[in-house]
Amino acid sequence: MDTSALKWENIRTSLLWIVLPLIVGVLIAAAVPQPVIGVIHLNDAIYAYTAQEMITQIHYAIDHPEVRAVVLAFDSPGGTVVDTEAVYLELTRLREKKPVVTAVNGMSASGAYYLSVNTDYIYTKPTSLVGNIGVIGYLPPAPFIIEDIISTGPYKLWGAPRDSDMRQIEMVKQGFFEAVKLGREGRLNAGPEVIFTGQIWAGTEAVHLGIADEIGTETDAIEKAASLAKVANYKAVDLYELSGLVSVPAYPFFFQSADGMLLPYPNEAGTYLLYIPPLPLK
Repeated sequence: MDTSALKWENIRTSLLWIVLPLIVGVLIAAAVPQPVIGVIHLNDAIYAYTAQEMITQIHYAIDHPEVRAVVLAFDSPGGTVVDTEAVYLELTRLREKKPVVTAVNGMSASGAYYLSVNTDYIYTKPTSLVGNIGVIGYLPPAPFIIEDIISTGPYKLWGAPRDSDMRQIEMVKQGFFEAVKLGREGRLNAGPEVIFTGQIWAGTEAVHLGIADEIGTETDAIEKAASLAKVANYKAVDLYELSGLVSVPAYPFFFQSADGMLLPYPNEAGTYLLYIPPLPLK
């Protein structure tokens, strides 16, 4: 083989060793899904229907490796104790695998804030409403005899004595307080005599008190989640439809008056992690 042919053969070999890894790299990159920051919106109270929707989206995030982090976008006054706790426990499972960041849009109050403290970082807008840490409950009526109904015990109709319900409410309150202390450990700038009064604060004051981390938007929360997950070239995706959910009319959580007006009170008596705003004066 002459010198010229040998030279071109060496060039072709060199080019092959340069181009082949590039081609392999491109093929591998095409086969690997683009990182996803999943967004879960809650724009309602937390009750059986909305809690199950959130849990379905959380499970999707856990099961799909391309979802590298999750943002919870809240505008919620809270809701029932049991449904809030169900979502909280699933969030704990998610956080064992992936970062979770909260973006408070309109409100993260009571049960919604209970969920917020189980995330890695909390953004709020300056005038968002944050806090309302505490519990409300409706006590059962004092037992009385109904002539047409036979019951096998004094509390068969009422479920529990009133003092038992009060103890349960106290237990739920203490659990909420502990969740806040755990989730905001080292970041609270005020003592329990301020934090646990049940007050609701505007976002700027919430950041000052340490019950939220920073003023920011949902976009900021997405960028923070990507940073915590150490990913770039990601896309933000709403997990609602991606997780197979279809929007259907849900029963109203709040009480509806005879003239069709929704009032800020739950339909059923019970124990709630719920913010109930004062009604406007007529």
